[in-house]
Amino acid sequence: MSIYVRRESDNERIAWIARDEWELPAQVESLEKWLIENEEKLPSASYIADIGFSMRENACGGGAILSVRAMSIMSKLGIKLYLSEYPDE
Repeated sequence: MSIYVRRESDNERIAWIARDEWELPAQVESLEKWLIENEEKLPSASYIADIGFSMRENACGGGAILSVRAMSIMSKLGIKLYLSEYPDE
C-alpha cells in the first residue's frame, strides 16, 4: 500500500506517494515532504490523502508525528487525512 492523494470532486488521483511502504512513520515523513514540495503547485480544492498502513511488529509507541507545517499546508489546500489500517500480510 501507499499514500494516495485524490480530488474529491472527480476522484482523480493527484499523487501516489511512498509506494510499497507500509510503516506509518515513513509514510507520514513522505507525505510531509510531498506537501512541502507541492504546496505552491496545487490549487485549493477538496482533496483526500489516504494513508494505507499496517501496524509495526512489536510497536509500542513513538510512532508517526504529523508536523504543524504539514497540517497547515493540508488545511490551506483542503486536504483531509484518512488513515486506513490493514492487517499484516
